[in-house]
Amino acid sequence: MGILDEKVAIVTGGSRGIGAAIARRFAAEGATVAVTARTVDPARSRLPGTIGETVDQIEAEGGTARAYAADLSDPAARESLVADVTGDLGPVDILVNNAAVTYFTPVGEFTDRRYALMFEVQVTAPFHLARLVLPGMRERKGGWILNISSLASRHPALEDDRLAGGTVYGMCKAALERFTTGLAAEVYGDGVAVNSLAPNRVVPTPGTLFHHLTTEDDPNAEPPEVMADAALALCGGTGLSGRIALSQDLLTELGR
Repeated sequence: MGILDEKVAIVTGGSRGIGAAIARRFAAEGATVAVTARTVDPARSRLPGTIGETVDQIEAEGGTARAYAADLSDPAARESLVADVTGDLGPVDILVNNAAVTYFTPVGEFTDRRYALMFEVQVTAPFHLARLVLPGMRERKGGWILNISSLASRHPALEDDRLAGGTVYGMCKAALERFTTGLAAEVYGDGVAVNSLAPNRVVPTPGTLFHHLTTEDDPNAEPPEVMADAALALCGGTGLSGRIALSQDLLTELGR
């Protein structure tokens, strides 16, 4: 018996990295996982990993999952995603907003198109998806919404140029965290938990490796499985809500 038995979870950005790790962890605990992202054909992506591969990994480990291709920058695709998952798998109990489109570019060089796309995927899409699943969660008096954030949301020191080009990324994550606490307060009485989770350290994923933020052998990096364990803690009945949590700190707090 798993702690997520009979739960239906949507994990966005589930083709690789943190999203794939969370999808696998939730499935191992009994959830039926809707794995969604844009990447279906590996030949058309600059990064390894597809939603089909994540589903294959889950099923090979005895779990249950289904792949849903969706471009989360498209409002119609977001609506279709939730409608399809609900129709195929049942009401959504857990929503993990992990998908991201990220450009590390200094403000003076940022284009309007890239700026709009980052906010659409990292801020507007989580807002919209939450609105779509909330009616059912409120009706059932239970549910979990988890927004994946980053330490980039914190204010940098003037002398710290290590995250040069990360201003817009940090803006997106700061907005996502404020959305988290606000929504948590709104739905607290309905039994719906809303939290934000970020890694304590950079996670070696295809995205962070591509942007040279870490290396595969970095001894200071955080394995994606740590984020998956922390995500399970926030979506597995701890009763926590309104938290802007860091993965390792949370697990230490909970004695895990």
